[in-house]
Amino acid sequence: MGASCCTPSHNHSHDHGHGGHDHGHDHGNAARLALWIALILNAGMFVVELGAGLTAGSTSLLADSADFLGDAANYGLALAVLSMALVWRARVALLKGITMGLFGLWVAGMTISHAIAGTVPEPATMGIIGFAALAVNVLVTAILYRFRTGDSNMRAVWICSRNDALGNLAVMAAATGVFATGTAWPDLAVAAFMAILALWGSVQVMRQASAELRQERAAATVQGAAD
Repeated sequence: MGASCCTPSHNHSHDHGHGGHDHGHDHGNAARLALWIALILNAGMFVVELGAGLTAGSTSLLADSADFLGDAANYGLALAVLSMALVWRARVALLKGITMGLFGLWVAGMTISHAIAGTVPEPATMGIIGFAALAVNVLVTAILYRFRTGDSNMRAVWICSRNDALGNLAVMAAATGVFATGTAWPDLAVAAFMAILALWGSVQVMRQASAELRQERAAATVQGAAD
């Protein structure tokens, strides 16, 4: 991600004048539709991938299914605060960042548990479901691409979608590795990769959300002094 991706957008709450208001309204409607589509697709894939992960005994598929569930919840939260003030969007983004971090820690623990148990997943199911999940995540990422440089709330949504697409590519690579080696290590390696990706995304989102909250507090202090 480039530096520009960390720059908060002012389209949602700082437009002035009739023309700016209309632009912000249109932008908000587009974001709302994109979030609804993303929510429905992610909720559906959670159900599919959870069943497949349990059936195949795949750590990476279970990790990815939990990620789909978390993303569906995140999209719902993003919809709830989309038209609220920046301070509320930043607070929700901070919560989402913490959730991403907890997900990363959970996947790391699950990876260690499966490594100790020596469970070998079923590669064919991993590959098929991984491909389906990749198709969904590429679609969602494309839909949300225009919002990637927005405030921390929309940036969190974009990062989640991007991470998911990368994770699905890794799941498909793991399926190939499990098939080729007959061991669980490719699956475990991908699950570890997904844990690291979630933790790094968590840091990015929380950093921007915290900066926006500091900015809003400073603006409130200046306004209070002026009054």
